[in-house]
Amino acid sequence: MREILLSILVAAIAYLLGCFSTGLTVSGAKGVDIRNRGSKNTGASNVLRVMGLKSGLITFAGDFLKAALACWIGSLILPGSTFGIARYGMMLAGLFAIIGHNWPVFYGFKGGKGVLVGAGAALATEPLVCAVLLVVFLIEVAITHIFSLGSIIIAALYPVGTLINLIAHGAGVPTVVFSTICCCLMAAMVIWLHRSNIERLRNGTEYRFGQKK
Repeated sequence: MREILLSILVAAIAYLLGCFSTGLTVSGAKGVDIRNRGSKNTGASNVLRVMGLKSGLITFAGDFLKAALACWIGSLILPGSTFGIARYGMMLAGLFAIIGHNWPVFYGFKGGKGVLVGAGAALATEPLVCAVLLVVFLIEVAITHIFSLGSIIIAALYPVGTLINLIAHGAGVPTVVFSTICCCLMAAMVIWLHRSNIERLRNGTEYRFGQKK
């Protein structure tokens, strides 16, 4: 019972941390509502495109760090193994931080697309996988200059990389199953929220970094 109550606490804290919108805070400080500009998304890529490099980098850092913070708090509340699952608290927190970021209760459940929050969670829980995915993302962006495509690719690869890494390190079945399910849910959310990007990719009209507005 104690573990269940602590799990609820971790999920609630992580969700609320995820609800904090770095993009809205940064754009609001300059008198702009990012939800009415560009793609109308509160994530770092739209802030970068609309507000410029400095604002984009601040949003990037804020979204990334709030997920890492949520995972750290999760590891403090539920340290070690819970329900036979290693790093349970961290993985649970990462999942709910993304949910909070994508569907924040304070902003009418309209948020970002979860890429950077997912990256922060990945770094906290699976740093090796995160490093590999970062290399894949950078190569893709260097070739195509399309951030959204890179985001979709690494989201799809995240559960696969996590599964391979856990099996390679001899993780127990509960850990492998729970972690893979969480990663699949994270990936599914990111890809689902990129539906409009996928449509533009199919039409050849997706924004490329550096392209004139």
